[in-house]
Amino acid sequence: MLIKTRGIILSFLKYRETSIIARIYTERRGVQNYIVNGVRKAKPPGRIALFQPLTLLELVAYVPRQGSDLTRLSEFRCAEPFRTLPYEMRKSSVALFLSEVLSKAIREEEENEPLFRFLHDSILAFDEQTVGTENFALLFLLHLAGHLGFGIRTGAELLDQIVLAGTALGPGQGSGIATVRLREFEQYFDELLHAPATSTIPSGHVRRELLTVVIRYYQLHIEGFGEVKSLEVLSEVLSN
Repeated sequence: MLIKTRGIILSFLKYRETSIIARIYTERRGVQNYIVNGVRKAKPPGRIALFQPLTLLELVAYVPRQGSDLTRLSEFRCAEPFRTLPYEMRKSSVALFLSEVLSKAIREEEENEPLFRFLHDSILAFDEQTVGTENFALLFLLHLAGHLGFGIRTGAELLDQIVLAGTALGPGQGSGIATVRLREFEQYFDELLHAPATSTIPSGHVRRELLTVVIRYYQLHIEGFGEVKSLEVLSEVLSN
């Protein structure tokens, strides 16, 4: 059985000599893993570029057999070509970071139309965005938390949970940022939540700390979330 659906690329692994296994968040079936044959061949060139982080595709896919989490793509094509995202280092670093977070945060193999629409529209808006791109990852994660069931309305609400969890976990197992320092971030989170256009985050260093806090918040709410390896790369890019 074949289905047609839109999809958002999260990641891929090399498979055999010329193929990949792509992890895709689909509009109709949630997270799916697909074998895609021949995309690493020299000809036709450029097909592997369609599987870079957050690329938007239109798919014709086989429905996996019962008990299987792997199937194949029959057809695929770019749904909406990007203008800037793959070509600007800052934006492509954000895309890599967010695709890793999404891979860890979204695991459901079922339709969630509001979540797909949020992801789709946010990615397109980021591609078009020309100012304020340095705060996009923070804003995206704060709003994504709402779609995943643990959204917050104020900076105090977020930080209270971080501080409480840090106390319960013991020294060295919290966010890695002192409690006194955490409380300085409340204003920045409130601005991001309620007036992002006038955010006063003073530096890339502070922005990195805010991202660290938000990742810690995700770790509290999603079992097995683990470390986000691309955060270090993103931090380096945003600090330049």
